[in-house]
Amino acid sequence: MNRAFLAPGLVLVLVAIGGRYTLDRAGLLDLAWVDLRVIGLVIALVLLAVEVGRRPRELGGRPEGWLVAALLFFLFQIASALWAPPAARTGPQTLDLVLLGVLLLVAYVYTLGDPDTVILFTFKLFFVAAIVYALAAIFVSGPGEQGRYSAFGGGPNVFARVEVLGVISAVALFMVTGRKSPLLVIPLFLLATVLSGSRGTLVAGGVVGFAALLKLRRRLSAGAVAAAVTVAVAAVGVIGALAPPEFTDLFQERFVEQTVQEQYLSGRTDIWMAALRMFADHPIGGSGLDGFYGLIGVNQAVEYPHNYLLAVAAEGGLAGLGLLTASILLWTRIVRGGGARPQLTGLAVAAAVFVALSSLFSGDYYDSRLAWIFAAMAAAAALVKVPATPKELVVAR
Repeated sequence: MNRAFLAPGLVLVLVAIGGRYTLDRAGLLDLAWVDLRVIGLVIALVLLAVEVGRRPRELGGRPEGWLVAALLFFLFQIASALWAPPAARTGPQTLDLVLLGVLLLVAYVYTLGDPDTVILFTFKLFFVAAIVYALAAIFVSGPGEQGRYSAFGGGPNVFARVEVLGVISAVALFMVTGRKSPLLVIPLFLLATVLSGSRGTLVAGGVVGFAALLKLRRRLSAGAVAAAVTVAVAAVGVIGALAPPEFTDLFQERFVEQTVQEQYLSGRTDIWMAALRMFADHPIGGSGLDGFYGLIGVNQAVEYPHNYLLAVAAEGGLAGLGLLTASILLWTRIVRGGGARPQLTGLAVAAAVFVALSSLFSGDYYDSRLAWIFAAMAAAAALVKVPATPKELVVAR
């Protein structure tokens, strides 16, 4: 098996992290119509074609029903624009879903060529990106109007996801390479995550971390537990020592006063109940693409339901939920147990599940893109056979 050409992976990660980046965000107002996602994906497709052309031909099929179901799900969402309310923003939403489908396909096809190289390279890129984002947020962008930190014009919730993915990437680099140096950067990632004020991201990260500990509890030695405790204590100490003055105020206001004392959830419960009522009103095919905004959000200044599943239920009904559920169940059958690469598959699954859980608290359809990308990588890692070593080939002969 040829080692993967890394250029498609670099472009893929840049497009995925960049989000909806149009040139007006760079100050070029006359070129606001230029969507860099489209340009980036065209480049990625060209590079991927070069990469696929380098691969040897493979015989035999793979169980890719999950991928078919996912693409049918996206197509159904696009088709639901036919019965969406007049105020729905079906054009931009359709573009988002088309690009989401292309990202999924590119990630899957690219990873099939060499899962070991591609997934490790992806974690390296996210590790570096998390460092850059954290430093930019703390030393360049600073706190926003609400006192929450983010970087490069993106929202605090997306920024927090990049930082937690940095934590997962640091753990992945340690597990795969054995190097401990990536773990030393975890305190920076945790500090940046808390400064983002994203409570849903912290909950999602905590759930994935706890699940990982439960799964690995029988393999953890006393030394590993002691090292983990040491890193945790050091992280708290470094955060306390290096955190800016705004850290204490943000932590006190957002996490202690609003969340614990006032039980304030940024109006999420009202938004979620509205989405549930919409599902009850349109149970079969939903209200149509961007129907939540077209019927409710346009009058209440709410962009979307801030919950991926509730958005699908409200706008896609049982049909949309059925296709999404089919894709998830078929994917779970593939990645369960890890397949040919238990370690890499598990790490990619952890990243995908983290972003998916985060999507239950904030974000729209396109904001789930990292969950779909890591899910594709996990499936490819589980399905592609590990190439035989020269010694094994001699024995086989």
